[in-house]
Amino acid sequence: MNTNRREFLKAAAGMAATACCAATAAPQPAKIIDTHTHFYDPTRPQGVPWPPKDDAVLYRTTLPERYRALPVPQRVDGTVVVEASTWVEDNQWILDIAARDPFIVGLVGNLPLGTPECAGHLKRFAANPLFRGVRTRAGSFEKALDDRAFIADLRDAAERGLSFDMHSPPSWVAHADRLAKLVPKLRLIINHVANADVTGKAPSADWQRMMEKLAAHPQVFMKVSGLVEGTKRRKGDAPAEVDFYRPVLDILWKLFGADRLVYGSNWPVSEHYAPLGRVQQIAMTYFAGKGQTVLDKVFWKNAQAAYGLRRC
Repeated sequence: MNTNRREFLKAAAGMAATACCAATAAPQPAKIIDTHTHFYDPTRPQGVPWPPKDDAVLYRTTLPERYRALPVPQRVDGTVVVEASTWVEDNQWILDIAARDPFIVGLVGNLPLGTPECAGHLKRFAANPLFRGVRTRAGSFEKALDDRAFIADLRDAAERGLSFDMHSPPSWVAHADRLAKLVPKLRLIINHVANADVTGKAPSADWQRMMEKLAAHPQVFMKVSGLVEGTKRRKGDAPAEVDFYRPVLDILWKLFGADRLVYGSNWPVSEHYAPLGRVQQIAMTYFAGKGQTVLDKVFWKNAQAAYGLRRC
């Protein structure tokens, strides 16, 4: 065999091996938008209203540079910050950081819904294209839905193209079905898989029925976050094996499908249960099995639809 032929066959074999590896390698999303992070700085002169000082994991400066320094399977391209403060001016504090750092592609703020001041706050913050939604955790959500002023503010938010992130405890999520009927133009993003208990087995029948009700509303999205928190393992030892989370994920996949599931990490709260890299890997491994199109939707395209992101 002459040299040219040997080199040709060697090169062909190499290309075939490369093609084989490429064909069998797990797909990765084209980009990642993490739709649930919290940024804050306890060293500010005014301090922070959350987290508490006795939480050694969370009570530290938590800003984009710290997040970006963490090891992950794939680099994150941007994040939606979700409120971590009840102080109205902290919405502006995050927006000021976002003006300097394009890593922040959106903010879900905290505004006093149902108060006489809220309409002015909505007008002010919605003027910033990075302000993409609101979340509140105050009081009883069931009682809030009986408040005309509260509903009026949410209708105002919907008209301004904003979304509503639903606080995840069942006492809140149980009433999301009613909110979806009261304000049908409002995009609802349920946080943290609605606090599902993650045990490696099928979640409760009550949780499943609640998910079925919510999935019936096309404007309701489910945030694939809070999985490791659902294990209740607060020593950072939540399982890495995707099969442990599969019973919950399979139900959400069946009900919400490819277009209404949205990836989020819930960092830094998630650090109590698992490193950020493990959180990302669990979701990536599960949705990689659904193919490239689904992977891209869950990890970034659905975030654009849910929040109307303009910086991506």
